[in-house]
Amino acid sequence: MTPSRPSTPIRPAPGPSAAPAIRVVVLGSTGSIGVNTLAVIDHLNQGGHGRWRVVGLAAGTNAAALATQSRRYPGAATALADGQTDDPTFLGPDAAWQLVQEVDADLVVSAIVGFGGLRPTAAALARGTRVALANKETLVAGGRWVTGLAAAHGAVIDPIDSEHAAIAQCLAAAAGRTDAVARITLTASGGPFLRADANTLDAATPDAALNHPTWDMGPKITVDSATLMNKTLEVIEAHHLFGLPAEQIDVVVHPQSVVHGFVEFCDGSVLAQLGPPDMRGAIQHALTAPALPARAPGAGPRLNLAALGDLSFEPPDEHRFPALALARRVIAADGTAGATLNGANEAAVHAFLKRQLPFTRIVPLVTAALDALPPKPVTDYDDIAAADADARGWVNQQISAPDPAANT
Repeated sequence: MTPSRPSTPIRPAPGPSAAPAIRVVVLGSTGSIGVNTLAVIDHLNQGGHGRWRVVGLAAGTNAAALATQSRRYPGAATALADGQTDDPTFLGPDAAWQLVQEVDADLVVSAIVGFGGLRPTAAALARGTRVALANKETLVAGGRWVTGLAAAHGAVIDPIDSEHAAIAQCLAAAAGRTDAVARITLTASGGPFLRADANTLDAATPDAALNHPTWDMGPKITVDSATLMNKTLEVIEAHHLFGLPAEQIDVVVHPQSVVHGFVEFCDGSVLAQLGPPDMRGAIQHALTAPALPARAPGAGPRLNLAALGDLSFEPPDEHRFPALALARRVIAADGTAGATLNGANEAAVHAFLKRQLPFTRIVPLVTAALDALPPKPVTDYDDIAAADADARGWVNQQISAPDPAANT
């Protein structure tokens, strides 16, 4: 049942800064991106800007961390999907959605991992609120429905993913005109199994998959990096963010994770964005780009190119890592294909982390789900949610099937 809205929305009191306050809601505040977002906000405010005010915090199950954050940002409304904490403003599976509906904000940072971030993010866009998007699943599953929602309500989506933030910064050199772009290139670290042989991949454990060489991320995203599914999701996200066809979006493996993205223009020139493998740089860009006339001192470490030495690039091996081909397939199919891909992948990764599915079966199982569940048109959120549920159910059925041959 959809909860009704209270008669009076929650409106936090104005902040002390002379400049207009930027009221921020952080969805997924206790996760990696959420914690780093709050650190960037503190850094900016301590640096003399004082404009960013946290007015809402949403977490999944980490009640203790949410309670600590609530004390750190007094007056902020809180939302907890599952668990017990000190008098959260909203509690239950729809808590983040309710928070976005009821709390007036100028910016919503969407950092909930997985499909669960789509509904509250869509609610923010429907209110015309600017969204700083770290939840790539929103655009993978929601696709044109999400971008259409943003356009209809005058909302702006600013990317937090390091690769998409890099592309956005490079595009700024062309005043955002994608008609001057020949192609964009997203970089991939290659994950922990970049040089692994077939036997190593067959025997890969969750512990090994979570041992990422350059990035510190949550478990789901880290496994996606190991399969290169993360880059599949990012290609689909780039397609919707920048309005480019699949053939103008490339991926290159860059193990050092220093160059985050390239834009090649029609005259042959190429711009690249470089930075340490630290999400605070991308987060700060999303928080400050519309608000400050110039860049502010960074919250993260500085890049020392001389100390880095060589930077290397190579094409991805799509035979060993077949997930990338699925991006082109989903973009071409449109409709609910993205929701099917994402739901199937989330279910398969969950099973792998629970040691119920071998690492090398994740991508084949997602591919089989796309084969088994043809795309349907999308008219509203319910269409997307139904496709997500069908994909998860199909994958879980295959995993529990007594015949191992069914796990394909």
